[in-house]
Formats: sequence, structure tokens, C-alpha cells
Amino acid sequence: MNDAVNAKRRRNLLVVALALVVAAAGIGAWVYYDKTRSGEAAAQPQAKPGKGRGGKAGKGGDGGPIPVGASTAQAGDIPIYLSGLGTVVPMRSVIVRSRVDGELVRVNFNEGQYVKEGDVLAQVDPRPFQVQLDQAEGQLIKDQALLANARIDLERYRTLFQQDSIAKQQVDTQAALVQQYEGAVRTDQALVDNARLQLSYARITAPISGRLGLRQVDPGNIIHAADANGVVLITEVQPVTVIFTLPQDNLPAVMQRVKSNARLAVEAWDRGFRTKLASGELLTVDNVIDVTTGTVKLKAKFANADFALFPNQFVNARMLLDTRKGVITIPSSALQRGSQGSFVYVINQNTGPKNPGPTSDDGTVSVRPVKLGPSDGERVAVESGLAAGERVVVDGMDRLREGARVQVGARQ
Repeated sequence: MNDAVNAKRRRNLLVVALALVVAAAGIGAWVYYDKTRSGEAAAQPQAKPGKGRGGKAGKGGDGGPIPVGASTAQAGDIPIYLSGLGTVVPMRSVIVRSRVDGELVRVNFNEGQYVKEGDVLAQVDPRPFQVQLDQAEGQLIKDQALLANARIDLERYRTLFQQDSIAKQQVDTQAALVQQYEGAVRTDQALVDNARLQLSYARITAPISGRLGLRQVDPGNIIHAADANGVVLITEVQPVTVIFTLPQDNLPAVMQRVKSNARLAVEAWDRGFRTKLASGELLTVDNVIDVTTGTVKLKAKFANADFALFPNQFVNARMLLDTRKGVITIPSSALQRGSQGSFVYVINQNTGPKNPGPTSDDGTVSVRPVKLGPSDGERVAVESGLAAGERVVVDGMDRLREGARVQVGARQ
């Protein structure tokens, strides 16, 4: 009996203890929640009185007008450029070779030197060619003497024939001998000229004016006319040309200008389009289109007075195709693109009751679709949708929408 009473008492105490634990946990959770809510309320900024989302502050949000930068659409000229990757190609490039075989005894140039046409670059040993010339001249003198004697005999025979002292056959034979010697003299003269020509070839001269490359052979070597590398490479770099490519879609406009004998200016820029290297003009257009790339080659000529263009150098060629006069231009940073095409945010303007023209901004913007024309750097032409004098947003467009209120900053 006592055991049952004690067991019942222990169960009652356990129930009371569990109830106390549950109550304590509930009180602790309520205290934590209350403190957390109080901290969040303290962290929230107090709403300032004024025009909020439902007031007259417009659609710019609870923060009031959106700060933006603006620029004015202007009427002016805009050039139309066509650009393509090009390569500098010398007007002429010649491997200077010896035209005779022999020992190279002297080199008269420095590598990288600029030479003029006709300058002596090197000398092959001339002595063998001088010997050949002397032999040919000696044979010529011998045959000239025989010819002179044969002509004297011919005149003597003709006189004797007139006196009926000799036969006609002897006169004819002597006349044929004179012609034979005349032929021998002409052959000898040709041999003399050839020997003199070979002797002149011993002096290696510059065939064109240009800049020399690296020397390919040193003095003391035996050189031949059939040597592939020659003595030196010479390239004409003043003037110089640039061959560049354009898409075939641009060809009709280019050919129209070419047929009208227009002088199309071409600029050569470095690979990063940061530095202008030279200015020239279009020389010609290739007669075929590359079917593998769909491009056509064009050649431009540059004076290259300062040697800024170097053979085989890669450049960006920019050709001025035409200039559009009196078009509306805006900064390219004002352009936005959507599913309906290009558009800009135009700052709406108030109009006076008596003057229908614009007088001042009303502080709101409108979305205006525009049709674009050619661009030049940071400015682009607008063919329709915008008038001169209207102001467009160029900064802070990420929060704008139709009718949003804006505040124009310092940038104009």
C-alpha cells in the first residue's frame, strides 16, 4: 500500500516539473521575440513627410526625382566611315641578285640604309669580264682591218673591170668577201657589247629606291646569278600601300563613289584604333570578291614621309565614304534597345501659351522610338523620331520608365 502511494506521488512531482520546464521555455521564447521585433523597429528609418509613392512626386519612386545626365540633340554633319583590317604592302619589293657569277669583293651599303635607284650596292670581281672584253675588242680590230683591205681590193677590181682587164667573176667574188668581213665585224661588235655589259653587271646597283634589309652574303663568297636569296632585299616604302578588306555589302556604295572619280580619303590606325599612323587615299578596288570570306580587297596609297608604316604591318584602315549634311546627332550613350527596336528617353518640355516652341523642361521623360543612321565615334545620326534642340537622357537610364520624374545634373 505504501509503495503505490509513493509511486503516485513521484508521478505527480514529475508532471509538475515538466509543466514548469514548458512554462519557462515559453516565457523565454516570448522575451526573445519581443526584443527582436523592437530591434527591427528601431532599425527602420522614419518616413519623412512629403510626396511618397501615392503623392504627386510622379513615378520616380519613393526617393523623389531620379538624377540623370542629359545632352541636346544637335543638327550637323556626320562622316560615314568604312573600316577594315589591312596590311602594309610596299609599292615594289625586289631581291637584289648578281647577274654574273664571280667573287663578291666589296659591299657598299649598310643594312637598313635608304638608297636611291642606281646606287652601287656591291662589286663582283671585274677582272674576268675585263679580259673577255679585251679579247672581243682585239678580234673586232682584226676583222675591221680585213674589212678595210677587202674594200680597197674591191675598188681596185672594179677599176680593172672597167678597163676590161679582169673578169666580172673576180669582182663579184671580192664583193662577197667584203660582205663576209662586214658580217664578222658586226659579230665582233656584238661580242664587245656583250663583254662590256657583263663587265657592267659586275657592279651590282639598286634597281629601285627604297630601304635595304639584312645582307644575305658577305664579301669573299662566290655568288651566282641563280642564287635564291640574292645579296639583299630592297623595298620601296615611300610611297607605300595598304591592302585592306571590306564586306561585299559595302561594294555598291564604294563603286558608285569610284565611278564618279571621287578621291576617297583613307586613314591608317594602329591595331587598337588609338593612334592615327598616316593619311592617304584610295588607289584601286580589286576585280573579284573572295568567296571564302565574302569580302573585297581595296588598295590605298600613303606618302609615308615619316616611315610610320612598315611593310607587312597590320593596321586598321578607315575610309571616308561620304559625309551626311545637316542630320540630327546624339551621343551613342543615349541609345536604348528593346523588343521594338532602338529608343531614347526624351525630357519633356513645357510650352508657353503664346509660343508653341519649347521653353523649359517639365521634369518628366518619355520613351521615343528612333530610326538610326550612320555613327561616328561617340555620336550617332537619328534619321527620324527626334528634333534638334530636344534633350535626351545619357546617364541614369536604369530606373527610368515612361512618365518618370527626373532631375538633370550638371552634365548637359
